[in-house]
Amino acid sequence: MPRLRLAVLCLFLSPIALADTVTVAVASNFQQTLDKIAVAFKAATGHDIKASAGASGKLAAQIRQGAPFDVFLSADDERPTELAKAGVGVPSSQFTYAYGQLALWSKQRDDAGEAALRRGDFNKLAVANPSTAPYGRAAMETLAALKLDAAVKPKLLTGDNIGQTMQFAQVGGADFAFVAYSQLLEQGIHSHYWLVPEKLHQPIRQDALQLKPTPAAGALMAFLKGEQARALMAQAGYRFKP
Repeated sequence: MPRLRLAVLCLFLSPIALADTVTVAVASNFQQTLDKIAVAFKAATGHDIKASAGASGKLAAQIRQGAPFDVFLSADDERPTELAKAGVGVPSSQFTYAYGQLALWSKQRDDAGEAALRRGDFNKLAVANPSTAPYGRAAMETLAALKLDAAVKPKLLTGDNIGQTMQFAQVGGADFAFVAYSQLLEQGIHSHYWLVPEKLHQPIRQDALQLKPTPAAGALMAFLKGEQARALMAQAGYRFKP
C-alpha cells in the first residue's frame, strides 16, 4: 500500500501532470521563432505556449488594460520597462532575450540597398508603424541617418506591425520593405535583401517581462535563457550582443 501511494504521488508531481499553458504576448517579428521554441519548451517541461502576436506598443497597451498574458516578449526594451515601472508584472524578471537585425527586402527587385534608396526609383517603401513597432522606428532612424527621410516620406506605406509590412512587399503593394532579418530567414529567403548596418539605428534590444508569477511562466523565462532556446534564436538571425 505505501508503494501504491508513492506511485500515485509521483504521478501527480510529474511534469506532465503539472503541465500548464503559458499565454504569451509576442512581437510579430519573433512569432515564428517562438513557435519553434514552443516545441522544445513543451518537450522539456510539458508546458504549452499560447501566443498572440502584434506590434509591441499595441501589446503593451493591451497588457495595461488587463489582457490576460503571462509573459511579454517585446521587440524593444522600453515597453517592458514602462510596464514594470507602472507596477505591471515582475520587475526583477525583465531581461534582454535577443537583439534583432533590420533588413531592407524586395520580392521582385535584386537591388535592395542604400543605393536603391538614394535613387528613389520605386513607388512604395513599406515600414512598420514607428510609434508602436520597434523595427519601424529603426527603419525611420535608418532613413534619417542616410538623410533620406524627407525624400522618401511621400512613398512610405505604413503597416500596423512588421508582419503586415512584409506582406505589403510579398503581394506587390510595396517595392521594398524594412523587415526583421529573422522574418527572411524563417521563410527561407536568402537573397534580394540588404542587412542594414547597425550603426544606422539604435540597437533593437528585445526584452522579456514575466507578467504573472506562475510556475509555467517562470519556466519559460528560464528556458529563454538556456542554450536550446538561444540556438534556435541564433538560427533565426538574432544576436545576443548589440
